[in-house]
Amino acid sequence: MAQPLNHSQLEYLNAALNSGELQQVRRMMNGGLKPADVAHLIESSPPKIRTLLWNMVDQDNEGEVLQYLSFDLQESFLREMNAEELIAAVEHLDIDDLADMLQHLPSTIISEVLRSMDQQDRERLEQVLSYPEDSAGGLMNTDTITVRADISIDTALRYLRWHSEIPAMTDSLFVVSRKDVFIGILPLTRLLVSDPNISIREVMITDTITIPATMPDTDVAKLFERHDLVSAPVVGDDNVLLGRITIDDVVDVIREESDHSLMSMAGLDDDADTFSPTLKTARRRAVWLGINLITAFIASAVIGMFEATIQKVVALAVLMPIVASMGGIAGSQTLTLMIRGQALGQVERSNMGWLLNRELLVGLLNGVLWAVVIACLAMLWFKDITIGIIIASAIMINLIAAALSGTMLPLLLKAWGIDPALAGSVILTTITDVVGFMSFLGLATIFYA
Repeated sequence: MAQPLNHSQLEYLNAALNSGELQQVRRMMNGGLKPADVAHLIESSPPKIRTLLWNMVDQDNEGEVLQYLSFDLQESFLREMNAEELIAAVEHLDIDDLADMLQHLPSTIISEVLRSMDQQDRERLEQVLSYPEDSAGGLMNTDTITVRADISIDTALRYLRWHSEIPAMTDSLFVVSRKDVFIGILPLTRLLVSDPNISIREVMITDTITIPATMPDTDVAKLFERHDLVSAPVVGDDNVLLGRITIDDVVDVIREESDHSLMSMAGLDDDADTFSPTLKTARRRAVWLGINLITAFIASAVIGMFEATIQKVVALAVLMPIVASMGGIAGSQTLTLMIRGQALGQVERSNMGWLLNRELLVGLLNGVLWAVVIACLAMLWFKDITIGIIIASAIMINLIAAALSGTMLPLLLKAWGIDPALAGSVILTTITDVVGFMSFLGLATIFYA
């Protein structure tokens, strides 16, 4: 029986690879480990070892392993297969997993897979592929068990026993009309304990959540989280049942969303590969570095405007980074909180006034506290009361500006159709740097003129 991959097994596999004991590795990958753990092992290896490990996977297991790999690796391995190998690898996958995989591949590969399928499965797959991958329709599985409301519990039980197996994660039967219009659900727990002679209509639940096929997958995840769902029906026009979404699909959405937020803060792709080739990694990061270079030149240009003042009072050059750093940290705290609130659906126009007032008050209180602390340290360091007053005032101004920009930026960027997680941090840094340097050096020019 396959076991989860643990740390000792990972060390053993790495040792076996290093010593050339490839047969032991092959046996473990094809019998000792679950497909998800085999995929994890492949993704946790440098490129050359990845190819070696993938070639050790038995053809019967390739499809199961593929569905757990990142899209980049899926595409890389699938492109190396001929048509027969490709079809053999994916023929036993669930429709939703197959759709996820194919959506990132060229249309020629999709066509080959579709031609290999029977008519019913082909129509199901085409239905899922017709929706964007980040929608409920693109996320759903069309493999469902449906029953009519007018049959008895006993008939439904005999219908279930007629199946050799039922779809994974099935917690309810979907009750539909003869035209497949969704009516309600019949939980398996209620099915098992109900009187066999009564009709499904008498025990089914009609007050249930349905998910439109066009709903964004992030909204689907929120629904599952809010209502503790295990599965939910997906409906199209006129409330016709199209499929279902299960909690395992939602977990993937949540993980991808968290990856997106984390990676976007650094300007990286969601699927950035830990072990991707050097040139590919450098190319992806170069764009973000270029954007940051532009913002750095903007901040430098502001400093250049006060070159004469800096030459006159050298202490300004020493203290400048403190002002910018304090504003950057304060702004990042607010920005992160707001982006998280947006992701959870908690930030709306109705509560924006309260949030803005709260953040401005927090910025003011922290500004007063740290302005006093930094002013005292600056005066003790440089024996100059004036420079203490200047830096205290600049800290106050910058922390309030950081609170304002950190609160408003996510809303403005979202209104403009720009991802706040991707663009928010670099714009915020530019604002706090410019405001910090402008206020500090501008005040110094006034006081030391």
